[in-house]
Amino acid sequence: MKLCRFNDDRLGLVRGERVLDVSEALDALPPCSYPLPDVDLLIERLAALRARVDTVAPRAAELPLGAVKLLSPIANPGKIVAAPVNYAKHLEEARSDPGIHHQNPIEEIRRVGLFLKATSSLIGPSQGIVVRQPDRRTDHEIELAVVIGRRADRVSAREAMEYVAGYCIGFDITLRGPEERSLRKSIDSYCVLGPWLVTADELSDPSRIGLRLAVNGETRQHANTRDLIMPIPQLIEFATSFYTLMPGDVLLTGTPEGVGPIKEGDVLHASIDGIGSMEVRVRGAA
Repeated sequence: MKLCRFNDDRLGLVRGERVLDVSEALDALPPCSYPLPDVDLLIERLAALRARVDTVAPRAAELPLGAVKLLSPIANPGKIVAAPVNYAKHLEEARSDPGIHHQNPIEEIRRVGLFLKATSSLIGPSQGIVVRQPDRRTDHEIELAVVIGRRADRVSAREAMEYVAGYCIGFDITLRGPEERSLRKSIDSYCVLGPWLVTADELSDPSRIGLRLAVNGETRQHANTRDLIMPIPQLIEFATSFYTLMPGDVLLTGTPEGVGPIKEGDVLHASIDGIGSMEVRVRGAA
């Protein structure tokens, strides 16, 4: 199943080039009040929601996919956990390009560990990346995003995939410079998720899927998840040895080689096999 959020927080079921407005199915989610839950309720109740979507879909209004504004399919992640330098060729380019490393030590993921992106950096494809500091280099980074489906604490790699709700395309947009990663990668709009959530049952083997990113029609990144230094099960094991991951938490699995600068007016087109594609525009700060 492909589920999207669109327009004014409507829930959509994506079928080909059409979106079925299944917002009525949101009544499967419990009401909440302050203090708000520490999970994304849609992901926590995904099984019940999917059953309700199946009921609602035959009578749902249909809209052209190109006519809706796609938001992040995950509304309320508690954490966005990201994996740096998790492709060998990206490790090589980061070490060799001063414009990337800025004299920071660049180590492979098992030595440097993970980092967190602020949830306030999260947007959907229609909202656009805002370059906040145009006098400095800002880079694109495409990644496979894994959405956690249930509470995961010290999970083994052998069991890790049982905790996955689904997948999205992710952008880990990055301001280059000497500061800590989390500061430079947590700028408003510097985490893009989309175009929708593909549930785990529809993407049975995420360990061998292609990723592609083009800027203004020029291919910049083209790789496959089989080249991950630390594959998804090991990433989940590693992450849950430090954090308890909750329903709706997002794990960005790392970007391949080919990262490069973006600027106001650029158009990014990204695709991942088994998920789909999305277009994101780059804007200047108001």
